[in-house]
Parts: sequence; C-alpha cells; structure tokens
Amino acid sequence: MTPYPFRQAFFYMFFFVLFFSCSAPVNKHEKMDKLKWLIGNWEINTPEGNYYESWKVINDSVYSGASYFISGKDTLSAETVSLEEREGELLYIPMVRDQNEGKPVTFRLTSSAEETYIFENPGHDFPQKISYRQLSADSLLAEVSGLVKGSERKEEFPMKRSK
Repeated sequence: MTPYPFRQAFFYMFFFVLFFSCSAPVNKHEKMDKLKWLIGNWEINTPEGNYYESWKVINDSVYSGASYFISGKDTLSAETVSLEEREGELLYIPMVRDQNEGKPVTFRLTSSAEETYIFENPGHDFPQKISYRQLSADSLLAEVSGLVKGSERKEEFPMKRSK
C-alpha cells in the first residue's frame, strides 16, 4: 500500500480548513444591524417642553437608549431602554424608575417591514405596543399605543436628529 491516499486526504483537508478559515465572518446579529440608523440623538420641541432620546451601541447585540422630557427646568419623565438581540429575537426593554416597581418590561419584535419596527407586550398595562419608523436619515416616528380602561390610546413622537 502506498502513502498516496494519506497525502491526498491531507491535501483536501488542508484546503478545506484554509477555505473556511479565510471566508468572511458571519454576522450573527443582522437584525440589530438593520436598526443602526437609530444610533444618535433625537429630539422634539413642543410648547409643553422638549423630549430627547439618545441611542448608543454597547456591543453587536445590545444598544442602550435613554429618553427624558424637560419642561422649563424640570425633568418630567425619564427612562432607560435596552434594545437587545437574544437568540435571534429582538427585544425592546424599557425601565422607568417610578413604574412597574422599577423593573424592566420586555417587548418582543412582532413585525418589521418598510423601516418600521413594532415591539409588543400584550400583558403590559400601557403601552402594549411600541413602534419606531425611520422616515429619513434625520427623522423618525416613534409611537406608543394600546388599551387604557378599554379605550384605544396612541401617542406619537415625530423626532428629528439632533446635531
């Protein structure tokens, strides 16, 4: 028996390993990448006050957000948000200090089409639905909606990118 089959097997194994080690890395968090347009600072100026929202990348599967509403010199509301991709699922997890006993609430991505991302938690009091829609590179529409005492309620937040 000649050593030829061993050399041939070694040759194929070498090129197999070389081929797969040189291929482009696989992006495990494609869903998060589609929301990169959200990164940055956003605002709405209204007669009642100013609403601010900012997003930053923590890592390839987590974005961190913070929002607050200021009227005059008073901060009327504030929340932090974690946008996470876990096991292929996108989660929107807000936490408001004086709500839900200070615990985070998880909303799951239920729909994403035409630059609109809808997160839902039917068991939450209000809102049950949170959506973000990219209108342009510098504008978005955020919306919270759901039932309050059996009546539909919806609040829209048309935001512009801050400089």
